[in-house]
Amino acid sequence: MSIAPQDFAKANSTSKEDIPLIDIAALIEHGETELVGEKLLSAALNTGFFYIENHGIDPQIIERAITASQNFFNLTKEEKQRVAVNQQQRGWLAPGMANLEGSKTHDLKEIFFIGPETWSKKIDAQRHSIPLITDNLWPDFHPQLREAILPYYNAVCELGHKVLSALAVGLGEQSDFFKQRYQSPLGRGQLVYYPRSSDEDEAQERFGAASHTDFGVLTLLLQDHNGGLQVLNKQEEWIEAPPIENTFVCNIGDLLHRWTNDYLCSNFHRVINRSGNERFSMPIFFDPDPDVTIDYKDFKMLADQPRRHEKVRVAEYIDSKNRKAFTQYDDHKKNKQILAK
Repeated sequence: MSIAPQDFAKANSTSKEDIPLIDIAALIEHGETELVGEKLLSAALNTGFFYIENHGIDPQIIERAITASQNFFNLTKEEKQRVAVNQQQRGWLAPGMANLEGSKTHDLKEIFFIGPETWSKKIDAQRHSIPLITDNLWPDFHPQLREAILPYYNAVCELGHKVLSALAVGLGEQSDFFKQRYQSPLGRGQLVYYPRSSDEDEAQERFGAASHTDFGVLTLLLQDHNGGLQVLNKQEEWIEAPPIENTFVCNIGDLLHRWTNDYLCSNFHRVINRSGNERFSMPIFFDPDPDVTIDYKDFKMLADQPRRHEKVRVAEYIDSKNRKAFTQYDDHKKNKQILAK
């Protein structure tokens, strides 16, 4: 593949200092939060990225989910359009509909969005007043997707609870600090397909996913073997985050960055697929209950600091970011502008 002399997506190899590999077996098997929490906090204070191994999720659950995702994206455009993405961020996002802030062009990726299958009575009662409290848009013509993805989604959310329990201890709180705010969590799941980067994509400096920070609290990402994830390190150099067998890549998102008054790092990352193969990934953005208010004063160690961010409510903040990044909202915006005239 020919690329410009000044490679717009150049990245250096990574090191354990940039993106550490953290063994969480003691957390999974024995509930050990203190030692694991120290390691997670150290990573969250650096690039905000880390790998976790010995996570305890059955490999067969993961393999079935990967296969189901691949099979879904192999359906025709007309079939996938039957579950086209809605303004509650569920369903299939077609190519060209992701335009991340600051990018030169649209992203190459396709996405299938999911969320919680059920809500608590308290949260469900607010579905008409708070965004993103909605039902999933599973394709009834392709039931294998729901059957394979839900076990994966539930397993990763349970893993998210455990990782956050250790991180809470690292932050000087009780292990149930996050759990109290995750009674009916807004776990936002994505199945993501990245086609091969073409000569035309390279000429337009188009990424699979342009440089961005994640919107939520904690991301748990399963990436396939093709690579392409790149992270900005503390020296503001792009580095590769290559796939490591049987691990998840985790990173801190904007809401936790705000929640800790900028103490923890929500870092920029991007994806470019130059592998020559189709690339697939499955991130879960593990966020609190939709109606939780994010306020750094929740953390005892930070409560005396000057405020750097206004309080925000989880679902409203995520929805505001979605509306800037994805184009399914554009027709709604245009209609509102027409009505206002």
